[in-house]
Amino acid sequence: SYDPSTGEVYCRVPNSGKEEIEAAVEAARAAFPGWSSRSPQERSQVLQRLADLLEQSLEELAQAESRDQGKTLTLARTMDIPRSVQNFRFFASSILHHTSECTQMDHLGCLHYTVRTPVGIAGLISPWNLPLYLLTWKMAPAIAAGNTVIAKPSELTSVTAWMMCKLLEKAGVPPGVVNIVFGVGPRVGEALVSHPEVPLISFTGSQPTAQRITQLSAPHCKKLSLELGGKNPAIVFEDANLEECVPTTVRSSFANQGEICLCTSRIFVQKSIYSEFLKRFVEATRMWKVGIPSDPSADMGALISKAHLEKVRSYIKKARMEGAQILCGEGVDKLNLPRRNQAGYFMLPTVITDIKDESCCMKEEIFGPVTCVVPFDSEEEVIQRANSVKYGLAATVWSGNVGRVHRVAKKLQSGLVWTNCWLIRELNLPFGGMKSSGVGREGAKDSYEFFTEIKTITIKH
Repeated sequence: SYDPSTGEVYCRVPNSGKEEIEAAVEAARAAFPGWSSRSPQERSQVLQRLADLLEQSLEELAQAESRDQGKTLTLARTMDIPRSVQNFRFFASSILHHTSECTQMDHLGCLHYTVRTPVGIAGLISPWNLPLYLLTWKMAPAIAAGNTVIAKPSELTSVTAWMMCKLLEKAGVPPGVVNIVFGVGPRVGEALVSHPEVPLISFTGSQPTAQRITQLSAPHCKKLSLELGGKNPAIVFEDANLEECVPTTVRSSFANQGEICLCTSRIFVQKSIYSEFLKRFVEATRMWKVGIPSDPSADMGALISKAHLEKVRSYIKKARMEGAQILCGEGVDKLNLPRRNQAGYFMLPTVITDIKDESCCMKEEIFGPVTCVVPFDSEEEVIQRANSVKYGLAATVWSGNVGRVHRVAKKLQSGLVWTNCWLIRELNLPFGGMKSSGVGREGAKDSYEFFTEIKTITIKH
């Protein structure tokens, strides 16, 4: 495993395969009867203890996450690890508040009611951009509902998952309830997804991997939740408050090096304010500091890998070849780094303009610190253009007109729409995308429903 800030190998990760998956299935199968028969209150207490232990290790985990993933230590301290703690606390609480339905048919002397039961062994595959944050977002509801799990973190960012393993026993998680298997997708991922005794897969990652998961799951009719990519638009109307819009849109474009599926990568600005917005946006982008992850003044760290950095740079080359303008960032401004970090995977936040909607930079998920800014005339036109990509995960609308905000939000093909803000999450509400951005939703009720099976029981009395 490489340290993205230096480009050097700093630890080694097991590359497991079928054998380890087989052992994990055996352990999960043996642990299932005992764990699933515990009361929600007992499982909730274990989750709360695990949350406490993670919180006590916050600094250690944040240091590890930052080093392993390349993100700034500040972001790991303030977002990744606190949110991982919150995931366990949230589902420890929500599991206590789910109710089932009951209906009477007195004329037939019947009573119907529903019960929810855990599915069995849940396969969880989490990505490298928010490693512990997204692993715990899947693991917490899965075990809260009474399932046992086999989790595969990304081979690029395995360290915090391994650190969490050490806390499971302390928290009172019985052996076999949580099994974490490390390794690459084609070996361990495929073995997990195609195993006949793993009836459910929750995956966050890329669309090509999701297609492969769907193919391998199809013969077993598995339950799937797929949270995939985005090509998220921000729509800035002429009555937007630029004082708030510009800094928030810089953050929504470049936070975590642009490696968040919810990041803004297409900014549509109404023509009357286009030049003013662009001027302010480029100025604010240039103020964003790219630095070593441990630097408290850095806004952005290193990208995850050399291959990913090259992929992101290739999009900027393509934009240049198409005649687009690069206003700041890659190839325009100079990146200053300490000598020992010069082989690290850093790049400057980059703003592209004069680009056509048909360009790959406007259609494909780049997943890096690159955003395109283009003008628009009318509301109808911008809705059509915002919806013209295969993705539909998130969108942001900036306007002071309440009627317009509701109208536009309703017409955007997007699972989440933020207006005059970005990344404010309410964990009770559904999270997920439309079109190629995924299948299914996650959140209090949605995660509970996904990780359980519903049964209708009719009693004639």
